[in-house]
Amino acid sequence: MKIRRLRKDVAHLEITAFINLIVVLVPFLLSTAVFTRLAVIDLTLPAQNAASVEQLKVDNLQLEIVVRPEALEVGDRIGGLIQRIPATSKGPDLPALSALMLQLKTRFPDKTEATLLAEPNTAYNTIVQVMDAVRTGHMAQGDKLVRAELFPNISIGDAPLLNMETKQAGKP
Repeated sequence: MKIRRLRKDVAHLEITAFINLIVVLVPFLLSTAVFTRLAVIDLTLPAQNAASVEQLKVDNLQLEIVVRPEALEVGDRIGGLIQRIPATSKGPDLPALSALMLQLKTRFPDKTEATLLAEPNTAYNTIVQVMDAVRTGHMAQGDKLVRAELFPNISIGDAPLLNMETKQAGKP
């Protein structure tokens, strides 16, 4: 007797939907990958030993910017306070800080280091804006305004706390 077998067709995988997904997904991922850039600012921490031989030099600037809610205190670690820039209603007075950084750079052209000290409750955006004002500025070169590098090597740390008596008296 003859055995009758059913013919079974080989099953094919249906991948059309998957290929359509890949066709749409790959260009989308490639186009968004271009716009995701990571901006990094290299920072160094201040040295542990504050009493070094370098500090004994008279013409050695050790620039220190203290960010407080009421003012920016620009000073020399050795010589003391250079200028106190009161804050405006919108925040720190960045144009005044930039102008002071340009003056300091003309006096100390070989210096590239600065230390930024911020209070614990200082906004991240404020710290970045102050760092940008300290790192670069605009200098006049002939009749053109040129972007100049001021103090690009920035160390960051915590600001010294003011005691309550000094705050109530209104002194820095």
